[in-house]
Amino acid sequence: MRLKKTYSYALLSALYLTLLAVIIGSISYYIISKNLGIGNIIIAIILLFLISFFIIQYRAEHFIYRRLKKIYQEVSILNVNDLKRESATTDIDKLSKSMQKFVEGKRLEIKSLTERDSFRRDFLGNVAHELKTPLFTVQGYILTLIEGAVNDKEIRMKYLNRANKGVERLVAVIKDLDMIARLENEGTSLNIEVFNILELIQNVFDLFEMKAKKRNISLKFDKVYEFPVFVKGDIEKIEQVLINLVVNSIKYGNPNGTTFVGVESYSDKKFIIKVIDNGEGIQKEHISRLFERFYRVDQSRSREQGGSGLGLSIVKHIVEAHNENILLKSTYGKGSEFSFTLEKAS
Repeated sequence: MRLKKTYSYALLSALYLTLLAVIIGSISYYIISKNLGIGNIIIAIILLFLISFFIIQYRAEHFIYRRLKKIYQEVSILNVNDLKRESATTDIDKLSKSMQKFVEGKRLEIKSLTERDSFRRDFLGNVAHELKTPLFTVQGYILTLIEGAVNDKEIRMKYLNRANKGVERLVAVIKDLDMIARLENEGTSLNIEVFNILELIQNVFDLFEMKAKKRNISLKFDKVYEFPVFVKGDIEKIEQVLINLVVNSIKYGNPNGTTFVGVESYSDKKFIIKVIDNGEGIQKEHISRLFERFYRVDQSRSREQGGSGLGLSIVKHIVEAHNENILLKSTYGKGSEFSFTLEKAS
């Protein structure tokens, strides 16, 4: 039966001290028997103390050094060459701090990996669902036509139009997936220039005028602007931000409502662009997750409205690539305000 390492250390230390005591005792007895005086006895006691101290110190250093050396060899962040035998007994605090830092780093790494794995599962599930719905729709209409409905001109055109809408939905999802993959993996290459943000907003209004009219929603500036407002940014990517925000306001705004877009001074060096609707608003528990990929407040209603579910995530990536902020205020039942900052043109 093997002794515990601490028992072995204690036994050997006790053996050494016993032998030392016997030797010192024998010497003391010899001194006393020869009547050499009390001074020599005191010297013998001091010698016993000093020799005992050095034996204990040596044994402690040897024991702790061996244990620490093994730990240094097994833990990847510790270099065994950094460990000196003479500092072994004082290295415990340093080792403890290093291990605490190592353990905390591993804990955060495990947490990050767990979150990534969870996100990956959610992402794959969402992608599968987003692609499955329009695919099955297109497949269903095509199979119906193949089975004989193609001969009925009215049904044929109706089903082809519906199948085309499903394909458009698939194309939108694929394009947005491709865009967000490039934004995340390659970063966003920006072509910074000075442009009139009011003109860009008006272009977006003109682009979606018919889409807004279908829901009887008005697209307006929040006030009359007498002069151009010049900002610095990538005009194409900022246009994409405005498009996504305005399209969202049309999709989720109340019919017969209004979407207002305004530009205000945010600080000495920045403007803030606001997109405000009077739709149903967003409940507080959803706001923190709204910019996640595929996150939807109302799954059924969102899919009825179409879209990839990636619009706000793309907006966030583009705005943050400009080193700017994306903000959201919403009151459930009253409407929402999405806003982002841009640098003023000097």
